[in-house]
Amino acid sequence: VRIEDMSDTGEGIGKTDGFIWFVKDAVIGDVVAAKVMKTKKSYGFARLIQVLEPSACRVTPRCPSARQCGGCQLQNLPYSEQLLHKQRQLVSLLGEFCHVNDIFGMDEPTHYRNKVCAAFGLDRQRHIISGIYQTGSHSIIPVDECMIEDKIADGIIVDIRNMLRSFKIQAFDERTGTGWLRHVLVRRGFQSGQVMVVLVAVSPIFKLQKPFLKKLTELHPEITTVVLNINDRFGPVVLGSREKVLLGDGYIEDSLLGLCFRISPRSFYQINPVQTEKLYSIAIEMAGLTGKELVLDAYCGVGTIGLCAAGKAGQVLGVELNRDAVKDAIINAKLNSIKNCWFTAGDAGKYMEEMSTGGKRPDVVFMDPPRSGSSPQFLSSLLRAAPKRIVYISCGPDSLRRDLDVLVSGGYRVSRIQPVDMFPYTNHVESVCLLTKSK
Repeated sequence: VRIEDMSDTGEGIGKTDGFIWFVKDAVIGDVVAAKVMKTKKSYGFARLIQVLEPSACRVTPRCPSARQCGGCQLQNLPYSEQLLHKQRQLVSLLGEFCHVNDIFGMDEPTHYRNKVCAAFGLDRQRHIISGIYQTGSHSIIPVDECMIEDKIADGIIVDIRNMLRSFKIQAFDERTGTGWLRHVLVRRGFQSGQVMVVLVAVSPIFKLQKPFLKKLTELHPEITTVVLNINDRFGPVVLGSREKVLLGDGYIEDSLLGLCFRISPRSFYQINPVQTEKLYSIAIEMAGLTGKELVLDAYCGVGTIGLCAAGKAGQVLGVELNRDAVKDAIINAKLNSIKNCWFTAGDAGKYMEEMSTGGKRPDVVFMDPPRSGSSPQFLSSLLRAAPKRIVYISCGPDSLRRDLDVLVSGGYRVSRIQPVDMFPYTNHVESVCLLTKSK
């Protein structure tokens, strides 16, 4: 099959006798031999067997685990082509609303993730391994260094894996339910250099805690805090609800747009600090703040957007479901001596309804929902509140398209769309949209 297009999930698209094929790891211009995996009425999925005629834009993936892992779906394309692919995707989805500006890429698009999580387990020979779950499975692909992850974080994870053997600590085996360590999460402050290590285990009992931490901090003196997180439940969630600080304060701090932010194990914080500063600067500029506005920061996380915008706003209200993140947001306001921000834990949609019922209407709303987009309740409340400007930050183009349809039908127009490449080498793309009330 000749590949003529690419899907938004990074698969090559080709046709044989009008039947559409989605071929993983194929790129535009390839002619490939592929094995049929699954078929529907008018389309099917196939696995790349051989590239018969390589595309002019095909490159050899830098990562030896690229096909096994599946986390970096665009490694077969040079970075410039990746940006073009994402631009085409957004123009196709969002171009009818308004012009889509050229995507902002990265000067150095590798090792950008300041949050790294590794799964620990055993291979068939009962050797301890650590790495990344293969897409769509719980099979661990052993990884020592990932091209998009922070190098220091990767080094810490490899050393912990080696230390498990010498300290005779067993990794958790999902098949038998035995062992202790399930995951290691490392977060590093891009500006501060502070490093948090979170050991995710099935039990709070850590008999060799003192010698283990002594050895770990000798190998990595950059580590400023270590937290033991307890997760004894089987499922896709990495972190459990219980934790114990073993070393340091249990959090790290980092700076963004000149402000200091506290980051705890479970709080949301953007993983690409370089692009985050671009993203938030664009969002705040779109808001057109004059110093008088009442601003709602919906899905506020640790308060990053709201606090960065506070100096140009009259008052900022932030709402977030994650209570740990809200605690951090309140602390972050105090850390930066910001007195015109208030944060509360709750559902953004319900909070917006309460605001509308109480006669409190925001002038500007920042919304940064999860990849699945906003809830119908929040969108309907937003339309009733009728703020002058909505700044929508999205990491899911399909859900963004759906939500923009609702808001445009409710009397808004999309004035500006600016894509930002937050996740190079993957199929994910972030966008900032400005919506204003139609006259």
